[in-house]
Amino acid sequence: MSRSDKHILVVSAIRPRHMEELAAKYELHRWDQATDKDAFLANVADRITALVSTAGVGVPTELIGKLPNLRVITSFGVGYDAIDIAACTARGIRVSNTPDVLNDDVADTAIMLLLATLRRLVVGDHWARSGQWSEKGAMPLTTTARGKKLGIVGLGRIGQAIASRAEPIGMEIGYFGRSKKPVDYHYEADLIGLANWADVLMVSCPGGAATQGIINADVLKALGPRGFVINIARGSVIDEPALIAALRDGVIAGAGLDVFHNEPHMDRAFAEFDNVVLYPHNASGTVETRDAMAQMVVDNLAQWFADGTLVSPVN
Repeated sequence: MSRSDKHILVVSAIRPRHMEELAAKYELHRWDQATDKDAFLANVADRITALVSTAGVGVPTELIGKLPNLRVITSFGVGYDAIDIAACTARGIRVSNTPDVLNDDVADTAIMLLLATLRRLVVGDHWARSGQWSEKGAMPLTTTARGKKLGIVGLGRIGQAIASRAEPIGMEIGYFGRSKKPVDYHYEADLIGLANWADVLMVSCPGGAATQGIINADVLKALGPRGFVINIARGSVIDEPALIAALRDGVIAGAGLDVFHNEPHMDRAFAEFDNVVLYPHNASGTVETRDAMAQMVVDNLAQWFADGTLVSPVN
């Protein structure tokens, strides 16, 4: 198959250097840059066999329906809840993601948020910068992580990487998931049960319909006024109005959040709480990890065009 036979629709671009590599190998059609997307698509739709996007953007289901010869979607990111996998599978469209290469940075960020939330890093930074330290003396005492119970919602690859970092801190590990895993951590078959048990609820499960809003008002109430919630999963996993109410009313002690509904237009109510640490969905946001993710997209496409298989298939 020649370069002219390899037409790729770009819905959301990956790293610049890797986009240059794709442009050198394939015919790229930049739907992401088109002003009139319908007119653009009318000229290229029949030629498109592959598609590149990112987890944050996904692929609109109606767009898939307009690409009759689409055979593969390569997505930059682990999550694929913004891609209709069932519809793709029904049409024989293969989907790939970029797992594992971001586990360490995401797990590091989870621990960063946990410690920053419990130890009130942002408040402390402001205390020093604003002059309150010299005017008022030491800032109020905070909460230690050592000896606390960390309840992980979703003990997948990232969840286990988080647990491996929390153990040396001196935290006791528990988890909730679809099934018990061959680990020595405390297992709760019920999410309310895990919230009752935990001091810190760490959300690291996949997004999608099955987990939408599972961290709800009942779970937050079970976590209690000394409990904290950390979310590095997807914004959809938490019922945000319930979380905002819980923070406002002292139902829980605080939160560390990397992900939100309607990103990047997060609910501004979160910015009003000094017991919340905010991070702009940047858990995997290091040069090294994003380059590795982009390379996996490149590798998935190369392998697909070579033999019809994928390095990291989803379906």
